[in-house]
Amino acid sequence: MAATIAVTGATGAVGGRVAELLRERGTVPRLVVRDPARAPEGFADVRSAEYADGDAMRGALAGVETVLLVSAGEAADRARIQATAVAAAAAAGVRRIVYLSFLAAAADATFTFARDHWATELEIREAVPGFVFLRDSLYQDFAPGLVGPDGAIRGPAGDGRVALVAREDVARAAAAVLLEPEPHDGASYDLTGPESLSMRETAIELSGPLGLPVHYSPESLATARERLGRAHPDVPEWEREGWVTSYAAIATGELDIVSPWVETLTGRPPRRLQDTLRDERIPLT
Repeated sequence: MAATIAVTGATGAVGGRVAELLRERGTVPRLVVRDPARAPEGFADVRSAEYADGDAMRGALAGVETVLLVSAGEAADRARIQATAVAAAAAAGVRRIVYLSFLAAAADATFTFARDHWATELEIREAVPGFVFLRDSLYQDFAPGLVGPDGAIRGPAGDGRVALVAREDVARAAAAVLLEPEPHDGASYDLTGPESLSMRETAIELSGPLGLPVHYSPESLATARERLGRAHPDVPEWEREGWVTSYAAIATGELDIVSPWVETLTGRPPRRLQDTLRDERIPLT
């Protein structure tokens, strides 16, 4: 019997969790991963392919009707890499792509990485008849990593706000769409947490779980760029700019969105930041 659903990125946190949720509901997907040795256990149909390898992707997706395309890792040419994967899916006969995009994706998005997502959305619209865009916010479990050794969150976020989302909620929303995709064709869903917090409020939320007084120290764009350049001279400029503009997008208000779609799609309210910090015991990194 031909496969009907494929999940890419299944060695990662979201893709792997989506695969598990589908299996729990009686639908075992095909997994498309770069390294089959790292794939979740218990899945009989595992294919090896990288997004940049169009031939391998086309073979891995043969016989698939719907694919969850988890966004590729950050790279200077990520839009091109993902375009190759989308073209391969279309060539393989995939009818629908559910794409893990990003909140406020746009050609002129302040957050530079969000522009890659917009470019990929355009490719998908042209390539396949069915599509669903899951535009998730910044992840809640990233928050502790924003804190420096001195307990400070530094960045040009100003007084802007963002509703961080739990990866678990993103995975559950994706699984719900994949199990019954037709009603969602053509939709774009913003996936966010239940409350929009400033960086100062986020610092307060982090203080208890991390066991130290966390505070927010706002910076200008110029100061943030200069500091990162000194601290990380070996990191490519495009990568440093992505970090800086993720804060800048908070400052502009582009990420100040609280959406009902997690609860609408999954039937349960989205997790709050303190829920994720408590339940997942995320360490300070």
